Amino acid sequence: MSKEMSRSNTGMQNRRKSLWAVATIIFGVALATATANAQAGGPSDPEIVGIVVAADQIDIDYAKLAMSKAKDKQVKDFAEQMITDHSAVQKSVFDLAAKLKVTPADSGTSNSLKTQAQQTMQKLQGLKGKAFEQAYIDNEVVYHQAVINANKTVLIPNAQNADLKSALQGAEPLFEGHLQHAQQVQSAIEGGGTKSSSGRSGN
Repeated sequence: MSKEMSRSNTGMQNRRKSLWAVATIIFGVALATATANAQAGGPSDPEIVGIVVAADQIDIDYAKLAMSKAKDKQVKDFAEQMITDHSAVQKSVFDLAAKLKVTPADSGTSNSLKTQAQQTMQKLQGLKGKAFEQAYIDNEVVYHQAVINANKTVLIPNAQNADLKSALQGAEPLFEGHLQHAQQVQSAIEGGGTKSSSGRSGN
């Protein structure tokens, strides 16, 4: 019976993950579509700054929600890093924009990002416990993959100012590191290897 229960629980987890994966894939497709549209016209430097600011704020907001809802230590540590790192990136972007006298501008891409983020936040807010933690990390993996792709294929190629282009290129290792970290936490959660405040000890 224990094997049957374990099989049933695994099936539920897989179904839940599949449902969330569909939602996060939709987000990735929406971002890809938005960036493709932007590439057709080529976003201006003010629009590029606006996209970066929006992307940073979105991940900060996701992380703040995770800090308030997650119990798993690795998930909370990851969320804390996202708040710290993306806040630092955001500050550097604002400082650079001020230096270049560039005001962040809205665009189809930044508006699409914000709309999709609102929908994702609503889904995350409706989840609890491990379901939330899994969904948050799954979303972080997809989100960072989409951001990295957009940075490489749209933002960097279209940036006109040399300092802005250099800043975008300099951010690549940070975003890659975030993706790797998210994937590590994702694997740990799937394998049941993370610690939570109600975690099972071997006592």
